[in-house]
Amino acid sequence: MKYNWQQSDWGNFTFSLKEIEDVLYIFVEKAGHLKGLLKAMPKTSQEEALIEILVSEAIKTSEIENEYLSREDVTSSIRHNLGLFAPNEEIRDVRAKGIGKLMTEVRRTYDLPLSEKTLKEWHSFLFINRTNITVGDWRIHKEPMQVVSGAMGKEKVHFEAPPSAEVPKNMKAFIKWFNDTAPDGKHPIKYAPIRAAIAHLYFESIHPFEDGNGRIGRAIADKALSQSSGYPLLLSLSAAIESNKTAYYNALENAQRKNEITPWLIYFFLFFTGHC
Repeated sequence: MKYNWQQSDWGNFTFSLKEIEDVLYIFVEKAGHLKGLLKAMPKTSQEEALIEILVSEAIKTSEIENEYLSREDVTSSIRHNLGLFAPNEEIRDVRAKGIGKLMTEVRRTYDLPLSEKTLKEWHSFLFINRTNITVGDWRIHKEPMQVVSGAMGKEKVHFEAPPSAEVPKNMKAFIKWFNDTAPDGKHPIKYAPIRAAIAHLYFESIHPFEDGNGRIGRAIADKALSQSSGYPLLLSLSAAIESNKTAYYNALENAQRKNEITPWLIYFFLFFTGHC
C-alpha cells in the first residue's frame, strides 16, 4: 500500500464533517471553557498559569522523545524567555534552554504567519550545540527517512517519509496551506481543531528534519489552535500523547495510509478532549 504522500490526492485531505461533529463540539466547548477561565483570572494568575502550561508542555513533549528534563531547569528557561529571570537562577541543561525557548516563541508569535525561517529557527532552538545532525535546515541525506520499531534485524517500518530531495517543495506547499487556512487566510478552515489536526498530520508525514519532527509538529498544532482562538490556549497536546503513546502512534500510522482522514480527526478530538 502506498503512503499518503505517494497518492494522487496528497495534500488534499478530506473528511466527513457529519461523522466528527459531535466530538468536535466537545473539543471546542472545552477549549472555550479554558479560555474563559483564563480571561477571568487576575493578570498575575494568568502569568503563572501560562508558565505552568509551558513547563508541562516542554517536559511532556521531551518525554515523548525519551528526553527527561529537570523541571527546575525548564521552569528557569521559560521564566528567562518571558523576562522573569532572577539573577541567581542557573540553567544547567542546554536541552532545557532550547525547549524553553521553543515553547515561549511558539506562544509569543502564535498570531504571525508560519515561514520556513521560523521552522528552521525552532529547530535550532532544540539542538543547540548538536553536531551529529543537520541543525536549522531540512534533511538532505539520501537514506530513506523511516519510522521504525523493533530489535535490530527484526525492525518494522511504520512509515517512510518523502525522499530528502522532495522536502523543499513539500514544505513550501505545507507552509502555504497553513497560512492560507489561517483565520485571516485565503481559504480559512472554520473549525480550529480540524486545522490543528491536519497541520500536525501533514507536517509529520513530510518529516522534514533529521530529528525533532515530533516536537515541532506538536508546536505547529499548538500554533494553529491559538491562532483560531485569538489567544494562546492552556492546552497541552503533549500531555495527552505522552499518556498513551501507543494509541497516538497507531492513529498516526493509520492516517498516513490515505488522505481521507475522518478516523484521525475523531481520534484527535476524543483523545485530546480527555486532557483539556
